Amino acid sequence: MDIYSGAILVSLIVYIAVGNYAGRRVKKLDDYFVAGRQAPTLLIVGTLVASVLSTNIFLGETGFVYEGQAGPYLLWPPIAAMGYIFGALLFGRYIRRSRALTVADYFGRRFDSQRVQTAAGVTIIFGLGGYLLAVTQGSAILLSQITDFSFTQALVISWISYTAFTMYAGSRGVILTDTLMFLLFTSVAMLALIFLIQDAGGWAESVRKLARVPEKPDLMAWHGTVGGDSPFVSALHFALWNITLAIAWGLVYAVSPWQSSRYLIARDEHVVLRAACIAAIFLILMELTLYSAGAVINLSDPGIEPSELAIIHAALNLLPELLGALLLAGIMAAGLSSASTFLSLVGFSVSNDLFRHESVDEPKMLKFSRLVMLLVGVVTLIIAFFSPVDIFWLTYFVGTLFASSWGPVALMSVWSKRITADAAFWGIISGFVFNALPKALSYIGWIELPFWLDPILLGGFVSLVVVLVLSRFGEVSREEQHYRMQMHRVPEQEISPAKTRLTRYAPLVLAVYSVTMCVILLNIYVEPYQETKGTLASGGGINWFSGEALLVLSSPMIVLPTAWIAWRMIRKSYG
Repeated sequence: MDIYSGAILVSLIVYIAVGNYAGRRVKKLDDYFVAGRQAPTLLIVGTLVASVLSTNIFLGETGFVYEGQAGPYLLWPPIAAMGYIFGALLFGRYIRRSRALTVADYFGRRFDSQRVQTAAGVTIIFGLGGYLLAVTQGSAILLSQITDFSFTQALVISWISYTAFTMYAGSRGVILTDTLMFLLFTSVAMLALIFLIQDAGGWAESVRKLARVPEKPDLMAWHGTVGGDSPFVSALHFALWNITLAIAWGLVYAVSPWQSSRYLIARDEHVVLRAACIAAIFLILMELTLYSAGAVINLSDPGIEPSELAIIHAALNLLPELLGALLLAGIMAAGLSSASTFLSLVGFSVSNDLFRHESVDEPKMLKFSRLVMLLVGVVTLIIAFFSPVDIFWLTYFVGTLFASSWGPVALMSVWSKRITADAAFWGIISGFVFNALPKALSYIGWIELPFWLDPILLGGFVSLVVVLVLSRFGEVSREEQHYRMQMHRVPEQEISPAKTRLTRYAPLVLAVYSVTMCVILLNIYVEPYQETKGTLASGGGINWFSGEALLVLSSPMIVLPTAWIAWRMIRKSYG
């Protein structure tokens, strides 16, 4: 056994041991579904970031950046990350007040409707089931690349690794292992990037060299590689696609079940708000780290095929053995953390959201939930054997379904007095169908949609129209009105001057971070890039009207108002 296999094996043993230790403390449904609602800020941040940074970003997105999209992917992350802030302020803290076991359960309580809960549960099963498939296959790809295991054998090992503790420990095991994995892959990814950059001559010199890669002349341009064999015909096409995707992922971070459900586990609403701000910081930082690494790998070999193996190539060939081994263990951890989260949420929905079960006592329900979790895992494993592997596009396909199907309904469930149960039901269904169906038909080549009619936008628009029209002709029940009014009452235990002062530091830290990153990117990316391309201003300074400079400056223009809104709302709600 070499050092790479050994590092992954040791990490897997640790996760299984920690997860099963946590499972011993699971005595009732609250422990299994929402970890007793006692998770502190660190665990919420860990599980938020770990569940979204899966093998897709380490393999799929980093490979996509390596292929020719480094510039834009270094510039766009802050847009989507702000979804964390607005999600916590406008949705997350309210669903925590509901004391629901799942987010679909919240919808059922909010609209006093099992039908709405079932619809939400079905979308979780199909959407997160697809995402679970992607990260399971991604973990197997990694394992098969660095060991003598076949892809089939690697699939089984990956599946056992996360199923073993998820089935037994539920949310309590997931959040503990997520946080351990988050700490591992965050630290080793940053160390790996620092080594790659230093080996290339430093940050500015790396950008200069990347701007001159002959095979990919637009690698570092604000629009990346467009035209030719690229899926994007022009810079405008790519920019609109990226903006659409950023907004969609912002909604995903705000309301999707694998993100918003983490707030049900939080100790209090202050933890929800602090964790959202800190998670946004770490998400942006990790994306910049991995995308930068994906770009720099081109200086070693610009022709790695398939591109999804670029980061694995770096770990095996460009980094010191120990650091490379830890990086591979971190990538495996990213896949397992997301897989455990998705498996738990799909299992929770199958056991809790598809039908009523008031007559089942708690011990029997806990046993039933664990058996369902195992069944869901087995079905996923069987599908993974026969499904084609395309991590980036599979994640893009299923991950953004919730922006369309849940976005309008989730936010209006808190902020609209007029949305009805029928409108919520058909809003979820129509948003899901009008996103998934056109996307599937486009993927298999049966239809070709113009870039301005992305299925994400189409599904979200249809869902919103359906909700507005049906709500106009429907009637909100007294139970629904009363439930919504109760949600808007801040619990007395949340009113604490000491907690509020600490919570208000979180958006301030986010604001400082944004300005700092803006200054850093102007100095280590924009200026050396323009110098190499000969596009500096006439006086030799930065050309502020270039796409690169404008996008870097747009980051604080988006983040600072968001941080100010968060600061004001925290003071108003809890001061």
